[in-house]
Amino acid sequence: MPDSVAVDAKRILLRYGAPINVLDNVSDEDRICLARAIAKTTLAERENRVRELLEEGGYAASEEDGSPS
Repeated sequence: MPDSVAVDAKRILLRYGAPINVLDNVSDEDRICLARAIAKTTLAERENRVRELLEEGGYAASEEDGSPS
């Protein structure tokens, strides 16, 4: 079961704009935690929240940095 949960978590994150090359560097446990946080976020805010969570976790650079994520 944990494998299917991790796959579903990755799908959720991809759906809301997480770059696949960034998700490849995120552990299954962290993907699940991130997806749970997204599920608790309103639909309209999910794309922005995915980016924020990835930045907070150190997985993606901030758009303000000018660095590609």
